[in-house]
Amino acid sequence: MMQYHCNGAFIMSSLRHIAWLCLLLSSCSLASTLIRYPLLATAYDPQQQYMLALLRLACNKAGADCKLQAARSMVQSRAILQLQRPGNSIDLLWTMTSKERERQLLPVRIPLYKGLIGWRIALLGEGREQLLADVKNIGDLRAFSAGQGHDWPDVSILRAAGLTVLTSSDYEPLFSMLNQQRFDYFPRAAIEVENEYLAHRNSGISIDPYILIHYPTAFYFFVAPSNKALATLLETGLERAISDGSFEHLFRQFHAGTLRRLQLDKRVIIRLGNPLLPAETPLQRKELWYSP
Repeated sequence: MMQYHCNGAFIMSSLRHIAWLCLLLSSCSLASTLIRYPLLATAYDPQQQYMLALLRLACNKAGADCKLQAARSMVQSRAILQLQRPGNSIDLLWTMTSKERERQLLPVRIPLYKGLIGWRIALLGEGREQLLADVKNIGDLRAFSAGQGHDWPDVSILRAAGLTVLTSSDYEPLFSMLNQQRFDYFPRAAIEVENEYLAHRNSGISIDPYILIHYPTAFYFFVAPSNKALATLLETGLERAISDGSFEHLFRQFHAGTLRRLQLDKRVIIRLGNPLLPAETPLQRKELWYSP
């Protein structure tokens, strides 16, 4: 009888131990990966919805439970500095690549817009819809000035092609500068120009229907140099999404209608080089890139 009680106590103790281990393992499996991202320093970010959808897709395909959290708003240059500092307030940002940015941060080399960030369409100021109607080559385009954010890699790319570029330290004032004719045109990526036009059309701006500026580049997720775990998670998830077609499905869900309306194949293409393009850019992987 005593032996029975001793065995019963041992069994009850073992069961409690097993239950505790199960609870611990369960809580570990439910632990979330926190991903803090910066908000664009403006009331409207044309990229945010697509980028958050891509983050959720990547986490899902990697089998990770991710919690996405918006940090305070900041310009790109400040976000890049934040990611390089210990105890930073963000975990990643999405932006266009360059040699300098890939030295400063850790890129996840999957072009999130399939290279469309380098296919540029001009926004024009009020009453200037025909401004670029006679532009047929880079020489013609040099007669006009472009506007860009001061910390965007595009500034160096456009200037390297001999184009005049005026800059602003903030994003939103560029639209009023355009209407004030401080510069002639505002080149925007094909996947963002329509949303930006809709957000500012009351000011009288228009989308140029004639030309398409192109330079090879990519828009990546970047993480802190020390955060290789997050980079691996995102790369794994995005590669799986590319393989099973869910990346392409999401891309078309967000951008197919816009690309159809912009009629990229009917425009005069002005091709520029990109001296900032890193040698590691996966241009050889044709499945990663879009072409009109």
